[in-house]
Amino acid sequence: MKLTSQDRAFLTQLTRSGTHKARTVTRAQILLLADRTEGKLRSRKEVAALAACSRTRVIRVCRRYVQEGLNAALYERSRPGGLPRITGDVEAKLVMLACTDPPEGRRRWTLRLLADQMVALGHIDRLSNATVCRKLKANEIKPWQVKSWCIPKPSAKFVAKMEDVLDVYARPYDARFPVVCLDEASKELRSTPREALLPAVGLSVRQDYEYVRHGTANLFLSVEPLAGRRTIRVTERRTSADFARELRQLVEIDYRHADKVVLVMDNLSTHSVNALYETFEPEVARRIARRVEWHFTPEHASWLNIAEIELAALSTQCLRRRIGSRDDLEGQVTAWQDSRNRQRSQVVWQFRTEDARVKLRRLYPRYKVPEPA
Repeated sequence: MKLTSQDRAFLTQLTRSGTHKARTVTRAQILLLADRTEGKLRSRKEVAALAACSRTRVIRVCRRYVQEGLNAALYERSRPGGLPRITGDVEAKLVMLACTDPPEGRRRWTLRLLADQMVALGHIDRLSNATVCRKLKANEIKPWQVKSWCIPKPSAKFVAKMEDVLDVYARPYDARFPVVCLDEASKELRSTPREALLPAVGLSVRQDYEYVRHGTANLFLSVEPLAGRRTIRVTERRTSADFARELRQLVEIDYRHADKVVLVMDNLSTHSVNALYETFEPEVARRIARRVEWHFTPEHASWLNIAEIELAALSTQCLRRRIGSRDDLEGQVTAWQDSRNRQRSQVVWQFRTEDARVKLRRLYPRYKVPEPA
């Protein structure tokens, strides 16, 4: 086999550029080694050994060059393949099926369940899991995932409460009128009968799946966002009396030097002035109530309570593990609280009323513009 001068120059440049597929470079090397113009005629075995390939491949590449030219020897031939088994109509039916509820007795759609259902409905004679996965991925459909959300209904009541809370967060810091957010959460107390094994090289922490329940405890968390101060107290329950005692502690001890505490909290049934009168004498209840400026987040809008952010951080950094007793729980949350307070971790609220009127405009009710007199 003899190469032309142009083909030889092209193949030499191709093997040196390093930007081509490995199989293409190997074919180019076979052609250069088999060229008779290099002064030595090599056998098929020698070319195969130098190119690190089989003799059959050497014969096939050289034959294609002689019969069909350089491009046929270097590059693969086009492979049209057969007709696609799943047409556009079948794919549309698969997507529609994946967007419906699963059959009775099944929690969610799986790849095998979708494939079997497509065959059972007569849309196609056979269908593999891999094909179903590929089509769902192409259409960005994940029927096995479930995401939760909390969508409020558009109403004037929701908007009024939301803008009231946003106006509170927009106030500058004032030690006489501190803005405090309050919320509570439950923690199930669990102890482990046997101690966990510490991590080692290549091994994670190993913990016995058995545990012993010791009831639940409640945590009241109050946070002053601009001061970077938070307080956590552990109680046995979360009744109206517990809330009233927490409020008294907040007003008469934590913020005893403040003129009034600007309190933001959600609409739990125990969060009301009524709890004060149910727990204390009228004089005490009235004294506490006068020291509080009440602000409530809208229903289905717990994200407006900054205390929810602190509870999420507390859960992630401290509580997401087994804690067996209330005393241990108090020690753990106190250590977390003191660490955060030493760092003065503030929460700078960026979402303003102007932003809400643009981004949440769908929640605003349609108002009627009065006609001119």
